[in-house]
Order: sequence, then C-alpha cells, then structure tokens
Amino acid sequence: MGSTAVGIRRPDGLARWQTPLLVIAACALIAVIGFGTRSIFGLFLPPMTEERGWSREAFSLAMATQQLTFGVVLPLAAASSDRFGPVRVMVAGAIAYALGLWLMTLVESALVFLLVAGLLVGGTNAFTSFSLVIATMARMVEPKRRPLVMGLGMAAGSLGQVIFSPITQGFISAFGWSHALLILAVGFLAIVPLAFLLPGNPEVAAEQTAKESVGAAIREAVGHRGYLLLTMGFFVCGFHVAFITVHLPAYMLDLGFEPRVGAIALSLIGFFNIVGSFLSGLAGTHLSRRLSLSFIYASRAAVIAAFLLLPKTEPVAYMFASLMGLLWLATVPLTNAIVARVFGVRYLATLFSFVFLSHQLGSFSGIWLAGGIYEATGSYDGMWIAGIILGIASALIHLPINERPIARLAKAQG
Repeated sequence: MGSTAVGIRRPDGLARWQTPLLVIAACALIAVIGFGTRSIFGLFLPPMTEERGWSREAFSLAMATQQLTFGVVLPLAAASSDRFGPVRVMVAGAIAYALGLWLMTLVESALVFLLVAGLLVGGTNAFTSFSLVIATMARMVEPKRRPLVMGLGMAAGSLGQVIFSPITQGFISAFGWSHALLILAVGFLAIVPLAFLLPGNPEVAAEQTAKESVGAAIREAVGHRGYLLLTMGFFVCGFHVAFITVHLPAYMLDLGFEPRVGAIALSLIGFFNIVGSFLSGLAGTHLSRRLSLSFIYASRAAVIAAFLLLPKTEPVAYMFASLMGLLWLATVPLTNAIVARVFGVRYLATLFSFVFLSHQLGSFSGIWLAGGIYEATGSYDGMWIAGIILGIASALIHLPINERPIARLAKAQG
C-alpha cells in the first residue's frame, strides 16, 4: 500500500491507472450530477399540477413515494455495490433513472405519475445514490481522514443543488417543464462514463478490516444500541429536508413571491450546505460526532422557529435558506463517520443504507403530511411546528450514542 504526493495512502486493489484522487474526483462529479438532479423536483410542483389538473396532495404523494421507494431499495443497491463493486450498479442505475425522467413527461394520470415518479424513479435513484458515492470515497482514505472526505462528498452534492436549481428554473421558464425534464434526463447519463473511473473491486480499502459476511455485519449493527439511536435520529433529517425541498417553492408562491424566490432559496440552501458539509467534516475529525449531530438538530429547530415567527419578507426567506443550508446535510458525513468508525468500511454502504431507510421514512412523512395538511388547512404552519418538535427530539436522541469501535474491529485494526 503506497502513498500519494498529497499524503493519501493508496489502497490495495486499485488498478494501475487509478489513484485515490482520481476516484474521489469522479465520485464528487457523480454527486454533483446525481444530487443536483434529485434536489429540484419541488420546482416542478406548481407547473405540473397546474397543467395536469392535479392537487398538491397528489404530487406530494408521488414525491413521498419516491423517497420511500428510494430508501427501501437502497439496501439492495448498497449490498450489490459492496459485493460486486459500484461500477455496474451505477451504470445500470443511471440509465434506468434517465428513462424514468423521460417517462415522467408522458404521463397524464396522477395514478400513473405515482407509479413512474414514485416507484420507478425512486427505485432507480438508489443505484446512483450519494450513499454509494460516499462509501467509495471513504475506502480511499485512512480512518482519520474519513469525516473530512465524506464532508467533501456532501459538499459536491450541494454544489449540484446550487447549479441545478437556477438552471432548471430557467429551463422550465424558457422551454416548459416537460422539456426541462428531458434535458435533465440526458444530463444524468454523464454519470455512466464517470462510473467507469471507480474501482471495480468491492474490497478496496485503505485499512485492515476483519473478514465477515454481510449478514453477520447487519446482525452485529442491529444489536448495537448506538446504531439504533442513529437510525431513529436520522428520520428527522429526512423529514426536514424532504418537506422543505418539495414544498418550499410552493410555500414562497403562497406568500406572494415570484417563482424565482423559491429557486433562489433552494440554491442558497445548496450553496451554504457546501460550507456546512465541509465544517461538518472538520467537526467529525476534531470533535465528538454525536455531540456535533445533536447541535445540528437543535440548531435546525431554532432556525425553523425563528422563520415561523419572523415577518415573511424576501430577506428573511433568504436568511432562513442560508442558515438551513449550513445545517442541511451536515448530518450525513457525521452519521456515516460514526457508522464507519464503529463498524468499519467493508460493508459501510450496506449498513448506512438501513440508517438511510429511516431517513427516507422521514422524507415520505414530511412530503406527504405537508401535502395533506395544506389541503386540509390551506397552510403549512402545522408542518413547521412539527419540524421544531422533531428537531429537539433528535438532538436528545443522539446524546447517548457510543462512538467507540466494536471489539472485533479494534482487534483487526490493532
């Protein structure tokens, strides 16, 4: 196992032409395209529901189902990546996902839209997930560098949101929502050549790990109290993020703002998440990861409460988006880092996928409940209050988590 010029150790199992930096760079670009494309569906809510004559609840149910299907299928995608390597998984996933985006432009029935956008797009989403990207990046570096590299991976995804939000809104305004989806579908296929730059060997890792089966690893994790608490707390992250991503543009329209305000707000969230993800990686390197997570969730509750109470002006909306962006997916590097530290990286994608399933259950709840509450009350206030309560609860849940490596891993590394 050698070292690069920048001090990143070369993992065993890479091809001669591959370097850790090349793999990390390819992963970052995949995160930009994948996360950027998946983060802008809220921009399609107003034009699609208006043209098709659907209710917001119908659109919300499809998006909620998409998130839930993503979470349910992700363990299968992650296990496939851990067993066969990420290349074939991501290539197949990118082609199928692009096909799903194209089909979204053709459907006119809300029920068929639920099947296409919810099941097909949601399921294929899992095979190009940032969870697989981050797991691949984590295998390129030693344990002490992982939180920072994971933070950089999430920052790359956030850059995608920054880029794709205003561009997609521009496409919708200039060409209509259906042509905008077609353009996104074609752009998503850029993941295919990038995937071939990743290692095909699933056992590539920059550390020594104990040999065990994936089933044994899952059983070991499920019996670990900290893993269960981490899984419970991650539900709240999904609840916050999915609700805001899908419904914030429509909420801004309800307040009387122009469509650009919602697009700018999503872009600001993505921009400041770059900073937040990087700071999260630094925190995970130098500070307690569980305490950092607790701080993030408590801060989210405070920011939402302030937004609910303050006058609804454009500066306030942009300030909310900026502060929420700092806390947006800063939870992901820390959550991944705890799983990697406690259980190792051999089955990191698989173990994190079950934690992420809880996140997607939260996403489903956040999107669907928001649509239902809006249809029933004509307001999103109930959802904002729920977000505050859940943020406080998650802050408390993370406090008792034990971050120490399990005995088996400590012995193997020793």
